[in-house]
Amino acid sequence: MDGLDNYVVVFIDDILIYSKDKEEHEHHLRTVLERLRDHKLYAKFSKCEFWLEKIAFLGHIITAEGVAVDPDKVQAVMEWQQPINVSEIRSFIGLVGYCRRFIEGFAKIARPMSTLLQKDKKFE
Repeated sequence: MDGLDNYVVVFIDDILIYSKDKEEHEHHLRTVLERLRDHKLYAKFSKCEFWLEKIAFLGHIITAEGVAVDPDKVQAVMEWQQPINVSEIRSFIGLVGYCRRFIEGFAKIARPMSTLLQKDKKFE
């Protein structure tokens, strides 16, 4: 992406532009909007948010201090009903796996449920 990957994250139609300071951010923003225009793509400004210091993006909260799990995701995990079949275990592991980088020893914690996904393993 000709350097854009140093300050832009794109996921489907969501574009996150991050910078060290406001001057740099203005330059990055202008560059991205120009690049979009060059390819006949345009941002819908009613859906844009500018100059944010904190943003929820793909299930994470991003600030200058770093990345954290979105509290809504944590709440969803806390309220999840106990899985009663393989499909529900798969769904739950998918949800918590999304946050695995924030959970120390995730593989060890998830192992008992993961073993229930093995073929011919009886679910009890």
